[in-house]
Amino acid sequence: MPEHIDDTVHLMDESIRLLKDKNIRITPQRRIILKYMIEAKHHPTVEEIFDDVTEEYPGMSLATVYNNLRTLMDVGLVKEMKFSDVTSHFDFVYHDHHHIICEQCGKIADFNVDPHYLNAISQSAKEQTNYTVRKVSLELYGLCPECQQETTDEDK
Repeated sequence: MPEHIDDTVHLMDESIRLLKDKNIRITPQRRIILKYMIEAKHHPTVEEIFDDVTEEYPGMSLATVYNNLRTLMDVGLVKEMKFSDVTSHFDFVYHDHHHIICEQCGKIADFNVDPHYLNAISQSAKEQTNYTVRKVSLELYGLCPECQQETTDEDK
Protein backbone atom coordinates (compact mmCIF):
# COMPACT_ATOMS: atom_id res chain seq x y z
CA MET A 1 0.00 0.00 0.00
CA PRO A 2 1.36 3.45 -0.87
CA GLU A 3 2.42 5.66 2.01
CA HIS A 4 1.21 9.01 0.65
CA ILE A 5 -1.46 10.38 -1.67
CA ASP A 6 1.29 11.31 -4.16
CA ASP A 7 2.26 7.64 -4.29
CA THR A 8 -1.34 6.67 -5.05
CA VAL A 9 -1.57 9.24 -7.84
CA HIS A 10 1.76 8.09 -9.28
CA LEU A 11 0.76 4.41 -9.13
CA MET A 12 -2.62 5.19 -10.73
CA ASP A 13 -0.92 7.14 -13.53
CA GLU A 14 1.65 4.39 -14.16
CA SER A 15 -1.00 1.66 -14.06
CA ILE A 16 -3.31 3.51 -16.44
CA ARG A 17 -0.39 4.13 -18.80
CA LEU A 18 0.39 0.38 -18.76
CA LEU A 19 -3.24 -0.51 -19.48
CA LYS A 20 -3.41 2.00 -22.34
CA ASP A 21 -0.13 0.69 -23.77
CA LYS A 22 -1.79 -2.72 -23.91
CA ASN A 23 -4.88 -1.22 -25.60
CA ILE A 24 -7.09 -1.90 -22.58
CA ARG A 25 -9.95 0.55 -22.08
CA ILE A 26 -10.02 2.57 -18.88
CA THR A 27 -13.65 2.22 -17.86
CA PRO A 28 -15.01 3.92 -14.73
CA GLN A 29 -15.40 0.48 -13.12
CA ARG A 30 -11.82 -0.50 -13.92
CA ARG A 31 -10.54 2.83 -12.58
CA ILE A 32 -12.44 2.37 -9.29
CA ILE A 33 -11.23 -1.21 -8.82
CA LEU A 34 -7.65 -0.23 -9.66
CA LYS A 35 -7.74 2.68 -7.19
CA TYR A 36 -9.22 0.39 -4.54
CA MET A 37 -6.45 -2.16 -5.03
CA ILE A 38 -3.73 0.51 -4.88
CA GLU A 39 -5.15 1.92 -1.65
CA ALA A 40 -6.03 -1.41 0.01
CA LYS A 41 -4.44 -1.79 3.42
CA HIS A 42 -5.10 -5.52 3.38
CA HIS A 43 -5.35 -8.35 0.86
CA PRO A 44 -9.06 -8.32 0.03
CA THR A 45 -11.22 -11.12 -1.30
CA VAL A 46 -13.36 -10.48 -4.38
CA GLU A 47 -16.40 -10.22 -2.13
CA GLU A 48 -14.72 -7.54 0.01
CA ILE A 49 -13.74 -5.61 -3.11
CA PHE A 50 -17.29 -5.89 -4.44
CA ASP A 51 -18.85 -4.75 -1.15
CA ASP A 52 -16.51 -1.77 -0.86
CA VAL A 53 -16.58 -0.53 -4.46
CA THR A 54 -20.35 -0.83 -4.83
CA GLU A 55 -20.71 1.83 -2.13
CA GLU A 56 -19.15 4.25 -4.63
CA TYR A 57 -20.45 2.58 -7.79
CA PRO A 58 -23.74 0.85 -6.85
CA GLY A 59 -24.50 -0.52 -10.32
CA MET A 60 -21.37 -2.67 -10.49
CA SER A 61 -21.89 -6.44 -10.54
CA LEU A 62 -19.76 -9.13 -8.94
CA ALA A 63 -18.97 -10.41 -12.46
CA THR A 64 -17.60 -6.96 -13.36
CA VAL A 65 -15.28 -7.09 -10.34
CA TYR A 66 -14.08 -10.59 -11.32
CA ASN A 67 -13.55 -9.59 -14.96
CA ASN A 68 -11.62 -6.45 -14.05
CA LEU A 69 -9.45 -8.30 -11.55
CA ARG A 70 -8.68 -10.86 -14.28
CA THR A 71 -7.65 -8.05 -16.65
CA LEU A 72 -5.46 -6.45 -13.97
CA MET A 73 -3.88 -9.85 -13.26
CA ASP A 74 -3.27 -10.49 -16.97
CA VAL A 75 -1.18 -7.30 -17.23
CA GLY A 76 0.66 -7.98 -13.96
CA LEU A 77 -0.85 -5.23 -11.81
CA VAL A 78 -2.72 -7.54 -9.44
CA LYS A 79 -1.81 -10.94 -8.09
CA GLU A 80 -4.24 -13.61 -6.91
CA MET A 81 -3.13 -15.41 -3.77
CA LYS A 82 -4.48 -18.68 -2.42
CA PHE A 83 -3.06 -19.90 0.84
CA SER A 84 -3.99 -22.70 3.23
CA ASP A 85 -7.67 -21.93 2.95
CA VAL A 86 -9.09 -21.91 -0.56
CA THR A 87 -10.22 -18.28 -0.46
CA SER A 88 -8.60 -16.08 -3.09
CA HIS A 89 -7.08 -12.83 -1.88
CA PHE A 90 -5.84 -10.10 -4.20
CA ASP A 91 -2.76 -7.92 -3.98
CA PHE A 92 -1.67 -4.89 -5.99
CA VAL A 93 1.86 -5.61 -7.23
CA TYR A 94 3.75 -2.33 -6.90
CA HIS A 95 6.98 -3.82 -5.56
CA ASP A 96 8.43 -7.24 -4.86
CA HIS A 97 7.32 -8.42 -1.46
CA HIS A 98 6.37 -11.59 0.33
CA HIS A 99 3.61 -12.67 2.69
CA ILE A 100 3.19 -14.01 6.19
CA ILE A 101 -0.18 -15.56 6.99
CA CYS A 102 -1.73 -16.05 10.42
CA GLU A 103 -2.65 -19.70 10.85
CA GLN A 104 -5.41 -18.80 13.29
CA CYS A 105 -7.30 -15.83 11.80
CA GLY A 106 -6.00 -15.79 8.19
CA LYS A 107 -4.64 -12.23 8.34
CA ILE A 108 -1.99 -11.59 5.67
CA ALA A 109 0.91 -9.16 6.08
CA ASP A 110 3.58 -8.07 3.60
CA PHE A 111 7.29 -8.21 4.34
CA ASN A 112 10.48 -7.59 2.39
CA VAL A 113 13.57 -9.76 2.09
CA ASP A 114 17.07 -8.63 1.23
CA PRO A 115 17.67 -9.64 -2.42
CA HIS A 116 20.95 -11.26 -1.34
CA TYR A 117 19.00 -13.87 0.63
CA LEU A 118 16.58 -14.47 -2.24
CA ASN A 119 19.51 -15.02 -4.60
CA ALA A 120 21.00 -17.52 -2.15
CA ILE A 121 17.69 -19.40 -1.95
CA SER A 122 17.40 -19.40 -5.75
CA GLN A 123 20.96 -20.65 -6.16
CA SER A 124 20.42 -23.40 -3.58
CA ALA A 125 17.21 -24.51 -5.32
CA LYS A 126 18.99 -24.57 -8.68
CA GLU A 127 21.88 -26.62 -7.30
CA GLN A 128 19.52 -29.14 -5.68
CA THR A 129 17.04 -29.50 -8.55
CA ASN A 130 18.77 -28.20 -11.69
CA TYR A 131 15.73 -25.94 -12.25
CA THR A 132 16.12 -22.46 -13.65
CA VAL A 133 14.55 -20.17 -11.05
CA ARG A 134 12.48 -17.45 -12.69
CA LYS A 135 10.56 -16.10 -9.72
CA VAL A 136 10.66 -16.34 -5.93
CA SER A 137 7.56 -16.01 -3.78
CA LEU A 138 7.79 -16.66 -0.06
CA GLU A 139 4.82 -17.51 2.13
CA LEU A 140 5.47 -17.84 5.84
CA TYR A 141 2.91 -19.03 8.37
CA GLY A 142 2.62 -18.18 12.05
CA LEU A 143 0.50 -16.27 14.55
CA CYS A 144 -0.21 -12.55 14.17
CA PRO A 145 0.28 -10.30 17.23
CA GLU A 146 -3.46 -10.27 17.99
CA CYS A 147 -3.73 -14.07 17.95
CA GLN A 148 -0.53 -14.35 20.00
CA GLN A 149 -2.14 -12.09 22.59
CA GLU A 150 -5.33 -14.18 22.60
CA THR A 151 -3.24 -17.32 23.11
CA THR A 152 -1.35 -15.65 25.97
CA ASP A 153 -4.62 -14.47 27.54
CA GLU A 154 -6.09 -17.99 27.34
CA ASP A 155 -3.02 -19.43 29.10
CA LYS A 156 -3.55 -17.15 32.12
